[in-house]
Amino acid sequence: MTATPIPRTLSLTIYGDQDISVLSEYPVGRLPIHTKVLSETERNEAYNFIATEVQAGRQVYWISPLVEESETLDIASAVNMQEILQSVFPTFRVGLIHGKMKAREKDAIMQAFYERKIDILSSTSVVEVGVDNPNASVICIEAAERFGLSQLHQFRGRVGRGKDQSYCYLFTTKSYTGERLRAMERTNDGFELSEIDLELRGPGEVYGVRQSGVPEFKIADLKDLELVSEIREDIEEYMIKK
Repeated sequence: MTATPIPRTLSLTIYGDQDISVLSEYPVGRLPIHTKVLSETERNEAYNFIATEVQAGRQVYWISPLVEESETLDIASAVNMQEILQSVFPTFRVGLIHGKMKAREKDAIMQAFYERKIDILSSTSVVEVGVDNPNASVICIEAAERFGLSQLHQFRGRVGRGKDQSYCYLFTTKSYTGERLRAMERTNDGFELSEIDLELRGPGEVYGVRQSGVPEFKIADLKDLELVSEIREDIEEYMIKK
């Protein structure tokens, strides 16, 4: 079982010998998450809105690609963002969590977040899965273009788990000029996003380490659902006869 939306062609290719069930509906009562791609010039507007959400008793995730500042990469880090956010929101309680912490420390921080002792949680991708706080209504993602669409959809799933309308803000770096992230604004459908991700980034290697790029097939195209489905049916028919 996986919570990650997998393109149908990859599902048939990798798990073709098994029966596949897809749960494509939202749980009852869930509202679509409003998502917006923001440039640096729109950051203050987002800060103001986030302040109103926290003042209303709701909580915020703030995701950064790095744990600490890098000498070679000019992108946000969770440690630095905690300091920035505490400066921007001096009356709010800003917490920090990342993968370098010991398990006991991470558990204590998440428990404090669940108990609403932390208003804004500065984090790395450590909260991507397995975190359920229905009171969190906003997630902000720094340098969002560094993540794949499927991973961004996973992050977005950390909010919208309660009765309140929820929001996802994707902050981009100054160098970003693409349109890929606009897909996140257009749809909340993880399966549609996974197909777009496959189209843009490639599947990488099933039995290797590359997480993007196109595998060196001579004939097949993993984006061709009709061909992959036809091949699977032929194989099943052959195996039954055999």
